[in-house]
Parts: sequence; structure tokens; C-alpha cells
Amino acid sequence: MKRRALLRAALALPALPARAQQDNAIAAAMNDLAVRAERDIAYGSDRRQRFDAYLPGTAGGPLLLLVHGGAWSGGDKRSGGALAKVRYWTARGYVVVSTNYRLLPKAHPLEQARDVAQALAQVQRRASGWGADATHCVLMGHSSGAHLVALLSAEPALAREQGADPWRGTVCLDNPAFDVPALMNAPHAKLYDRAFGASHAYWRAVSPLHAMARDARRMLAVCSTRGPAACAQAQAFAARAERGGVKVEVQPVARGHMDIDRQLGLPGPYSESVERWISSIL
Repeated sequence: MKRRALLRAALALPALPARAQQDNAIAAAMNDLAVRAERDIAYGSDRRQRFDAYLPGTAGGPLLLLVHGGAWSGGDKRSGGALAKVRYWTARGYVVVSTNYRLLPKAHPLEQARDVAQALAQVQRRASGWGADATHCVLMGHSSGAHLVALLSAEPALAREQGADPWRGTVCLDNPAFDVPALMNAPHAKLYDRAFGASHAYWRAVSPLHAMARDARRMLAVCSTRGPAACAQAQAFAARAERGGVKVEVQPVARGHMDIDRQLGLPGPYSESVERWISSIL
């Protein structure tokens, strides 16, 4: 009961600035579970190339690397659903790392994917010092962050080039861009023009469906049934993966685009289903 009360208090903060609310809520949940945080660890020279690591009291568990969304131009490692995910998976012995990366217009999506790969390599190198198992690592991204982890997972050579070792699998939370050419050739929001430009060659270069390699990582593609385009993209990607012998499971959920992220880690069947999938690949 004490833990539930602390979490309710963390989620019902007074009207502080948004960043202060996020930090205070995460701190309350960490205190509840004796989780230690290491903040703003650098994996590159840019101020955005930083991640936070949340270390549970019990060492020896897997690694979960979170990649935020934000239309490739915004977002932050402590925003959105970070609290619920940190609390849920550290309680199960995971080291949870949430990373930032450079944003538009400074870095385009392919460079952003390389940033995530650099962060992954750094996380893997630090794993033993945290008491974690670097060979049991899972990536998880939401929205544009899901696109970035899907691209790395479809073409692991991009990650190897940045020094990352293989990881077990990837959870994509409502990725809007598995097939970038199909997205760009259909009516679409202007944010995709800002991200992907007008070059057909570039569209293919950053399209997970077109980058699919033989050694692609296993993936769980969670998609919102309230936005059918995301599920259609996920199903097409899964079909392409199956032809190449790669396992991609599509999980449609009756939640909105933001709730798919924010509600993951809250008690209930949704979080349990994602946890089961992750456990099955470790």
C-alpha cells in the first residue's frame, strides 16, 4: 500500500514547471524502489548526446534502452512515459536507460539513428559496472523514436558501425514510418517533409522496410487501432520481415498514439503483454 500511495503522490504533483514535475515524479518512484540514478552520461560531444541510467537495488538483470519520440525535432529523455517504464522495469531487475539524441534541423533521422547506436554502444560498455548483463539488451522507442530503433533493428550494420554489439530485440511503440516511401507518396503531415525531405533515395535509406537485412533483430510492433495507418505500416513491415526469415510480431492496441507510450508500465494487461514478449526473447 505504501508503494501505491507514493506512486499516486508522484503522479499528482502540484503545478510546477513540466521538467520539475517529471524529475520529482521519477525521484519519488526511485526512492520507493531504492533505485539509483546516474544523470546526463555523455556518449558524444553534443549536449544532446546524453542519457540517464536507472539502476535497481538488485543487480544482474537485463538492459532496457528507451528512445523518446517528438517528430524527430523535439522530446526529451525524461518526458512522456519515462516514470511508468522506469518504475515497472527496475522493479523487475532491469537497468533502464533513457537517451536523448540530436534533433532536427541539426541532425536528420539517419544521423539520429547513429546517435542512438552510439548510446547503445556506450550502455553496453558500462553494463558490467552497473551489474547488468550486456548480452540481454532490448531497445524500446515511441513514435519517431520507434522509427529510429526500427531502422537500427532492420539494418544492424548501422549500429555495428558505431561500436554496438547485437541486442536481443526491439519494441516499437506506434512507429508511423516503417515504409517511408509509402508514407511520403501518400497524403501526409508536414512534419514528415521536415524529417525526410524530397529525395526518394533518402526515403529508402531511412525506411526500415527497405533496409531489412538478414540479421535484422526480432521486433514487437505495437500499433494504435485508432490510427489505422500505423497498423497498416506495421503489418506490411511484418510481412516483409517474414519473407526474410525475421520475426516481427504486430500487437494492435485500442489506445491513442500518446497513450501507447504513457500507459506502458502502468498496471494491467497492456504492460504485462509487452513484458511477456520481452521476457520471451531474453
